[in-house]
Amino acid sequence: MSEQRRVVITGVSGGIGSACADLFAGEGWFVIGFDRAAPPASFAGKYIECDINEPQMVLDACNAVLELGALDALVNNAAVQVNQPLSVTSDAEWDLVMGTNVRGAFLCMRNLMPALEAASGAVVNVSSVHAVATSQNVSAYAASKGALVALTRAAAVELAHHGVRCNALLPGAVDTEMLRDGLSRRPHPDGPDGNLNELRSRTPLLSIADPTEIAQSVLFLADSHRSAYITGQSLIADGGATARLSTE
Repeated sequence: MSEQRRVVITGVSGGIGSACADLFAGEGWFVIGFDRAAPPASFAGKYIECDINEPQMVLDACNAVLELGALDALVNNAAVQVNQPLSVTSDAEWDLVMGTNVRGAFLCMRNLMPALEAASGAVVNVSSVHAVATSQNVSAYAASKGALVALTRAAAVELAHHGVRCNALLPGAVDTEMLRDGLSRRPHPDGPDGNLNELRSRTPLLSIADPTEIAQSVLFLADSHRSAYITGQSLIADGGATARLSTE
């Protein structure tokens, strides 16, 4: 029997992160979760408390992973979002978003590279559709997600020689606390449900993704059996939102 595959998932306590943890575990993977918050009750694996915005915590968490041996996949999912105009975004808020969404992913990739190389593993960077099409009052978030796509592409070229694949997943609207928090900053006559219903109606598939649907795409990109010849790519999972002309 082959050795159980290992995956590190950052932001494992959030909506997409916890859905990924459940799916990978159900597929037989051993899940190692990083987060600053405790994981949900459904979590089955090794949890390591880690604020991705704190470099020393990231280093300590990665060193703990290296002690376990080879790593088959790294899912950089941890993220924060600031929902306000560029003109009033503070230096501290900008640094928080970039530090968590970009530097945190970079640090995990760099520190875990020996374990990923040992397994000819894969990196999946969870970016966002905001990397390619965005809206008002999310400049820091959009910039960080665009940077993550560029980092993915550059890393894929470098790491291919070491047998490591690197791809980005760009989700659109996903029913998570982050989405609901962002929509709450745009008052709607019908309240929060009105925001969600309007978002559904503007999406070609007429739905908002469940985190479990996004997790399936993460698994596809992480699993060398499913996507062995794919690297340096950005997969958009947005229900068709960016396929439609904004002028329609």
